[in-house]
Amino acid sequence: MSGLIALDWGTSSLRAMRMGEDGVILETRRQPWGIRQLPAGGFTAALDAVTQGWPSLARIASGMIGSRSGWREVAYLDLPAGADQLAAALDTRDGLTIVPGLRNARGPDVMRGEETQIVGLMALHEAAADATVLLPGTHSKWVSLRQGSVVDFCTLMTGELFALLREHSILGVGVDASVTAGDGDAFLDGVRQARDSGAAGAFSRLFATRARMLDGALKPASIPDYLSGLLIGEEFRSMQADQRMRSDQPLWLIGDAALCNRYRLAAAEFSIGLAPAVDDTAAAGLWWLARAARLLDVTTPISASGVSS
Repeated sequence: MSGLIALDWGTSSLRAMRMGEDGVILETRRQPWGIRQLPAGGFTAALDAVTQGWPSLARIASGMIGSRSGWREVAYLDLPAGADQLAAALDTRDGLTIVPGLRNARGPDVMRGEETQIVGLMALHEAAADATVLLPGTHSKWVSLRQGSVVDFCTLMTGELFALLREHSILGVGVDASVTAGDGDAFLDGVRQARDSGAAGAFSRLFATRARMLDGALKPASIPDYLSGLLIGEEFRSMQADQRMRSDQPLWLIGDAALCNRYRLAAAEFSIGLAPAVDDTAAAGLWWLARAARLLDVTTPISASGVSS
């Protein structure tokens, strides 16, 4: 039987996908078994449980499972690196293939998991092989691609900073913890404050969040949206100021649809064009890498450029 078991295994969760011989996902299973919260029996028990009843197929995983705290550490590849280099460096032992992460000496900076999403994006959209890609999240990644290779990337801890400011700073005092995002005007106000903050940056405007609330200009319930806008806006302001990423082509977004929509609204305030958002490309990336490494019983040709599906 041909097919693949693809695993997106991160810090807080495990997603297992059984894929058919054509790369279509036949079944998906999710468990809260990230590398920091495993069931009794550890990694092996988690893998056996999440794939129970599935046929014996090649198994490939990406994400923090290959980190120092994961199943086994798989060395980072230094930039520049593309899909072909990743496929050649796959680590196959004990019945599990793990995708290496990438290391950028400029910074320095590292990624694990996002490289597979980028391979999947290029497999699904050939035009993305020369582009800037943004993967929003707890640790947002801005990635520069040239001819199918990652040549630069930068990590911004936007999501983690947002959580820290909301839950553990004076800016969150008086804000109901159950309040969810919903004030679009406050969000855009925050984006514009970051955009117009000049060389000082959005950190020079952070405490004004508190002052605005005390003055009555900002409702306590709107603080999370305002902070979100301020921090996301700072991503765009700092990336434009640094000029590391190309801005002459549409920016590609990969990630949760709701979060990507926030970044789409922010991009408009900076006059940045966007390609259509892509929700999830990890499965496509794992499939491509498995085929390139001949882990699959699939005979259809695959492009040497590393970007064809």
